[in-house]
Amino acid sequence: MSSPAPVDEVYTAFSRFQQRVIIFLLSTATLASPLAATMYLPLLPLLSKQFHVSAQAINLTITVYIVFQALSPLLLAGVSDYFGRRPIYLGTFTIFMVASVGLALNNSSFIALIVLRALQSLGASAILSINYGTVADICVPAERGQMLGAMLVAGNVGTCVGPLIGGIVASTSGSYHWAFWAMCIFAGYMLLSLALFLPETARNVVGNGSIEDHLWNRPVWRILQESISTTGKQWERDAEPGDSQTPLLSNFRRDAPTPTRTLKFGSLIASFRILFFKDTPFIIWLSSSYYALWYCIQASIPRIYKAPPYSFTDFEVGMAYLPGSFGVILSMYVSGRFMDWTYKSKAKQMGFIVDKVKEDDLAKFPIEEARSRCSGFMITLTMCVLGGYGWAIQQGAHFSVPLILQFILGFIVIWLTQVFAVLLVDTFPETPSTAATTTNMTRCVLAAAAVATLQPLVSTLGHGWFFTLLGLVSGIAGLSALFVLRRWGMAWRVHRREAVLRRLKPQAEQRPLLIDVDENT
Repeated sequence: MSSPAPVDEVYTAFSRFQQRVIIFLLSTATLASPLAATMYLPLLPLLSKQFHVSAQAINLTITVYIVFQALSPLLLAGVSDYFGRRPIYLGTFTIFMVASVGLALNNSSFIALIVLRALQSLGASAILSINYGTVADICVPAERGQMLGAMLVAGNVGTCVGPLIGGIVASTSGSYHWAFWAMCIFAGYMLLSLALFLPETARNVVGNGSIEDHLWNRPVWRILQESISTTGKQWERDAEPGDSQTPLLSNFRRDAPTPTRTLKFGSLIASFRILFFKDTPFIIWLSSSYYALWYCIQASIPRIYKAPPYSFTDFEVGMAYLPGSFGVILSMYVSGRFMDWTYKSKAKQMGFIVDKVKEDDLAKFPIEEARSRCSGFMITLTMCVLGGYGWAIQQGAHFSVPLILQFILGFIVIWLTQVFAVLLVDTFPETPSTAATTTNMTRCVLAAAAVATLQPLVSTLGHGWFFTLLGLVSGIAGLSALFVLRRWGMAWRVHRREAVLRRLKPQAEQRPLLIDVDENT
């Protein structure tokens, strides 16, 4: 009689070298969205003049970009959990490149500008959410923090240099065209690099990386190497996972069938369903609310520093973004390493063996406690620093004071955002991209609401009381969510997992065989 055969003997068949190449490619790809968003800002006066529209009308293109920034991961990241990461990466960068070419060639149509910016956002904005899924595909939980930290650092480098690049292009050429051509060149480079070297990683498609996918979904480099190989056996030799000398190819099981890929309608609304589990609203709130808080700080910078007593020039206002950006970049790097350390520390405390080869059984591990260590201190510190930031501006303190506080806030706020974004991925290991998409969606909604109320509240309360109130609301809500999550989060997560298994059990009894195995083998 046939019996199920285990496919995933280890969590990932991708070697250390392969993982590093994948992370490098995806870290570079992460630049697409921040560059497209921030390089555009210095071009607004030129675009307004070129298309003969008001500043308010040209701001509509920013609104459209943000809307599609929320929609793109919602539409595409969940699909990548079913059809695979590689086709979605290639498709989104193709859209991004085509839209950038159209923007560079467009000289007169304002409607075309809006449509092409929407397409550009569609192509760029899903990448980070898919990256979360890719990291979950190839890394065990104990190593995800460091891997994600590297990618998010790259994304925030784009946020730092984007306005500078856009400003340099605008000031030196007096035209917006070369900014879009630069985006097109970057998109073409990434499209070529991903097509050549990026393997499929989605576990619903290639398992732990040991199952070979269809020819059209393999890296071009591998296809070329196989075509010129005289025996082909060099690509089938065994190698231990973690061996840095392993070539840029997985060790495939050619006898294993490719898993069936079916896109269900439910996958398109799965991001909304995640919001209604008991534990996830608290995780999402902790990640999204602090993202919105940071967006408020960023949005208020021009109005703060252009006004007396600071009276910065436009160039100086742009430079005022750098301290916060440096804090963000440092936080991404440090928090990733800290998350890995706290995971291992908690495991050691419990006598829980961390398996770097197979995925840890998080049903027996309090991942909520491990990930959220020191978060209470960070939330409390945010309340204090945010209040100080508001009153420093209100009292006209030397500009160095709010700039230093921006650095501290960037470090703390992004720490909290990063920690709980990773935690959400940990709690949904089967659909990590969908989980990351939910976080992105709620971030955009909260950020839009926060920025919409920013100026009316500042005008009524002043910067001092506004930021003090913002700190108190976010702090009290954040500490409450953290308490609930640490107290009941693991029990809720385990209960949810058991409910899913009970629901799948009748299906498993009707179709018990995962893989047909020859009786004589």
